Amino acid sequence: MALPQPAPRDPEEPAPDTRQRLQDSPPKGPAEPPPSAAPVQQPRVLLTPLSPKWLPSPAGPRAPAAKRLCLEPAGPGSPPGSPPGPSPAARGLDGLWDADSDGSDGGDAVPDGHSDLSAYERKRLKNITENAKFFAALKLHESAARLNQIATKRQPHGTKRPKPKKVEDETARRRSMRLLRVEPSIPVPETPAQPGAEEYPQVPAGPVPMIPEDQVECSKRTEALLNTWMRISELRADDADRRTPDIERYQESLSSMVLSEENVRKVVKSRVCSMAIHPSESTILVAAGDKWGHVGLWNVSCGSEEGAHIFIPHSLQVSCMHFSPCNPAHLLSLSTDSLRCGDVTRAVFDEICRSEENFSSFDFLEDSASTALVGHWDGGVEVVDRRTPGTSSELSADIGFKRTRTVHVHPVNKQYFLAAGLVDVCIFDMRYLKPKGNQPVSSLTGHTKSVASAYFSPVTGSRVVTVCADDKLRVYDTTSLSSTITALSSTRHNSNTGRWLTRFRAIWDPKQEHCFLVGSMAQPRQINVFQDTGKLLHSFYNLDCLSSVCSINVVHPSRNILVGGNSSGRLHVFKE
Repeated sequence: MALPQPAPRDPEEPAPDTRQRLQDSPPKGPAEPPPSAAPVQQPRVLLTPLSPKWLPSPAGPRAPAAKRLCLEPAGPGSPPGSPPGPSPAARGLDGLWDADSDGSDGGDAVPDGHSDLSAYERKRLKNITENAKFFAALKLHESAARLNQIATKRQPHGTKRPKPKKVEDETARRRSMRLLRVEPSIPVPETPAQPGAEEYPQVPAGPVPMIPEDQVECSKRTEALLNTWMRISELRADDADRRTPDIERYQESLSSMVLSEENVRKVVKSRVCSMAIHPSESTILVAAGDKWGHVGLWNVSCGSEEGAHIFIPHSLQVSCMHFSPCNPAHLLSLSTDSLRCGDVTRAVFDEICRSEENFSSFDFLEDSASTALVGHWDGGVEVVDRRTPGTSSELSADIGFKRTRTVHVHPVNKQYFLAAGLVDVCIFDMRYLKPKGNQPVSSLTGHTKSVASAYFSPVTGSRVVTVCADDKLRVYDTTSLSSTITALSSTRHNSNTGRWLTRFRAIWDPKQEHCFLVGSMAQPRQINVFQDTGKLLHSFYNLDCLSSVCSINVVHPSRNILVGGNSSGRLHVFKE
């Protein structure tokens, strides 16, 4: 048997429990209080559904339709226990009081088409309308669009300030090669100097008068120095005792050589790149060349501040210097662009050879010093004859090197010369030298990095010492010149001088065939003496007077005198 289905309920109709309560409510009128108890006010909660037209759309963010919470106030006809409330005028059309209402319906006009709304709904609708008008008056959407457009533009992080104009100095400052990160051997083009600026003028071609830098005319001090040089050059050194002393006597002589404060002097302005010592046994005269073309002469025996003078015979680095072996009145100096001879008898620096190529080193081909062999930085060599007029060379030869740092002629067999390149050290025969296709007589092998120098031993030429950037000092036996010669000894030595120190050059002591000297990076600063076997014989140092690296050194040919030059132009003389 089918049960009867309940009829559908109208949404506007109150819920069954609410309708039941309304039906059970007594009619409004005066209520009689209970005879024995005081009246108790009890509010009744009524839930009424909202009108369908105020329900949110399915896509809206609001929650589903909910019932309004209303309190039915007690009035004149309310049953006992009902709380007092506002007048019926404050109630909605449905006779219910809105909980959010203040009980006054003044000003809440019923909008068109919304006469069935309660007071709460009318007030809510009014607030929504007023808020919409208020926000429309603010024009927030237009302001937001304008701000968004401004924000999308890329704004600078800081305020740009105009850069102040640089004030032109009245004097031009010298530029530091070290700060410019420029290779020391490559000069930087100088900007035009302002009046009063310190500058290094370009030395013109041809003879240059032997006048010190800070003097217009030869003063008495300069004249005294040149006269001393001339006088000691006329004296012939004794050739009586040229024997090589034994190692024990030699070590004793090294220990007797000391450095004192009066034997330290700044002779040139910049880094010392070459030195030469006069062979006189009575007076100590030292010449030093720096990287700016200056040549300094220091009479150590003078013992006063007036003993040193600076001359400017070159424009660029002076990489090699020698007093003439047959006439010490001549001082030959080689710069990267010229070879000059300082003749003290005429007080002039004559120009022997000039070339656009970069000269690196030179050596005499004979004892008369009339001819010389000149090496080039680009790898070639030249033969120069001082007796030939002009400044051109007699022969230019390509020996197959990319770079030639040093050249040295055999002390006995003058037809042989030694050349040190990048990693190549070879011996060539001068008699078979030609412009192209030269082959070495012997190759000294074993170098893995750049070679700084290579020199024959001074008496017999039976040894060759080399300095390599792989931190090795190598000695070769060149008694017999075979095609390939291996190292006789190899000594560990720190040769990492960097680009702002002159590279080490190991030189033989002219008084000892089997011993050589070289600068050191060790602390305290020192100059080391090694035997050809690699044994360290002696170290020259002085904690008070020697605090720098002496890259370039020179030894007197007959006296126990050692001179070391550093990168500030200062010379240190160790002597007995």
